[in-house]
Amino acid sequence: MDTLTSINVFRQVVESGSFVGAADHLDLSTAMVSKHVMSIEKRLRVRLLNRNSHKLSLTEPGKLYFERCKGILKDLESAEQEMESLSSAPCGTLRVACCETCIPSLGFAGVLAEYRRRWPDVVLDISYVDRAVDMVDEGYDLAIRLVSDESLPAGIVARRVRSIPFRLTASRTYLERHGVPKTPEDLSRHDIVTAGGLESLSIEGPDGTVEVPLKVAVRCRTMAGVAITVAGGVGLGVLPAAMFNDPAFGSVLRPVLSECRLKESTLYLLYLGRKHLPFKARAFIDLVLESGARQRDKKPAAFPANRARSLSRPRALALAS
Repeated sequence: MDTLTSINVFRQVVESGSFVGAADHLDLSTAMVSKHVMSIEKRLRVRLLNRNSHKLSLTEPGKLYFERCKGILKDLESAEQEMESLSSAPCGTLRVACCETCIPSLGFAGVLAEYRRRWPDVVLDISYVDRAVDMVDEGYDLAIRLVSDESLPAGIVARRVRSIPFRLTASRTYLERHGVPKTPEDLSRHDIVTAGGLESLSIEGPDGTVEVPLKVAVRCRTMAGVAITVAGGVGLGVLPAAMFNDPAFGSVLRPVLSECRLKESTLYLLYLGRKHLPFKARAFIDLVLESGARQRDKKPAAFPANRARSLSRPRALALAS
């Protein structure tokens, strides 16, 4: 049997905790997984695993061999990445973890479309998550994260993409039913739609900064969910200012307390290191940073006045369905 394949199978057995788990992960039969492990033990003339009907455990030689196998496979992966970094025709899969704020109105969809146009042999595996990810343990090549300060994980490269201003918004129908807030304190009597665990809002107004407790009515998993819910007239929401330029929402959303400022967040692009960075990852990084630079050069989103809607009520309600 191929030694390298057997080493990979052995590592997966240990990490999965069973032959069945390794077989499922590697898309092999349980019998074939067992043959690979027995082949190593026969060649080395040593038992690597203690087997019983309930669980597997490593023997002392097995522990040593397992650590060496992990190093061998890691070195092989690094070598392949180094070779790929010299290639001008990237291929394979690029795994990217994106914060849930990376909605089309921030220009991210355009980045994906341009990347696919240039490098169609790369499969983009995009995960939208509402938490910080462990890039090593979860196997991500890149991560895009929105933070409200400069606190970032240690041991990674963090490239600043751009600042993301946020604004309080509501639909015209909601404001007609419940009235327009005149001061930050008025927010306490309005239903609020949020993404995540937002409980209060820091607002900088003419009289200084105030912390306003919020009456949360709906919690969404994504910022796109907040936009759709707010457009449907459920309540007020805090959304990226770029949403006012989005054709799907710009005619539905209205600014609230536009003379007040909310704390800006910064969009960062994260990766593990610059050494041996695959070309497929470097190409994606360049596109994201170019898009960020173009967005920074744009004029701030113009706030529409609370006038007659250019989007029909049926279409606005369809956004929330």
